[in-house]
Formats: sequence, C-alpha cells, structure tokens
Amino acid sequence: MDVQARKTALRMFTYGVYLLGMKHDTTYNASTVSWLSQVSFDPPLVMVALRNDSLTLNMVLASRGFTINLLSDHQKDMAGQFFKQATYQDGKLNGYAFEPGAQTGAPIFTEAPAWLECKVLETIRRGDHTVIIAEVVEAGVRDEKAVPLALRDTPWQYGG
Repeated sequence: MDVQARKTALRMFTYGVYLLGMKHDTTYNASTVSWLSQVSFDPPLVMVALRNDSLTLNMVLASRGFTINLLSDHQKDMAGQFFKQATYQDGKLNGYAFEPGAQTGAPIFTEAPAWLECKVLETIRRGDHTVIIAEVVEAGVRDEKAVPLALRDTPWQYGG
C-alpha cells in the first residue's frame, strides 16, 4: 500500500470539530474532537473515537457520560483552546462559560449553537483509539442557522 496515498485519502474525509465535555466527581474538562458521527435514529445513538492514552477517554469511561458541543465556523479560536487539558476557574473552562448538563453534569458551553448530552452504552477498543457508543439523552439548539465548524476549514489535521 502507498502509505502517503492512504494518509491523504483518510484526511480527505469530512470531519466536524466539536467540544466534548465531561465531568467526573468534581472535575470538569473538555476536549476538541473530530471523529464523531450519528449511528442510529431509534434510539438516537452517536459514536466518538478517543485516543487510548487520553485523559478524555479516562474521564468518559469513569463518568459514563459526556456532552457534545457543536461549534460554528466562527468558533475556531474556541476549538483551539481545548487541545490540552482544560483549566477550571471562576466557573469557566479555559475562559468559556458553561452550564452542567441535567443528565450527566458535563459542561454545556453557553456559546455552542447546539449540544447533545450522552450516556455511554458500549466501548470498542481497537488500535490507538476507543470507540464510544452513546445514547443521546438530552439536546438543545441555540442557533439553528449556525454553519458547523469543519476540520477542513481549519489549519489542523486529524486523520491518516
């Protein structure tokens, strides 16, 4: 196999950019993620792939829940603030206000145009990522006209 061709082709997939929020015990965190998709209508299920060596995966597995905060194409700077572990200060994560989700307590960012609250149902560990299958248990929309942030519209790459 041509390794460069494989890498280039995989990077051409269409990915969104989201903030995954989590809370375990009294610790809040959020991470920028892109490997995420809906996988069922009934019940409403999503999947997200998380690095095996990440705090994000450990917190999601421990808490069994998370939020998905959809970002608009004007929130690239916000997405960039969550590549590293978030800092909680004055009721904010990395300076961004949030509300705890009613079902999971995980952060729902007040600036996110839409959000989902999810409970973990199943995990599949393969390669260097673990796929989390979760049921959507709550949702909200603040701006249905927002254009979603796409990975291809950023300087970042995650794939290949």
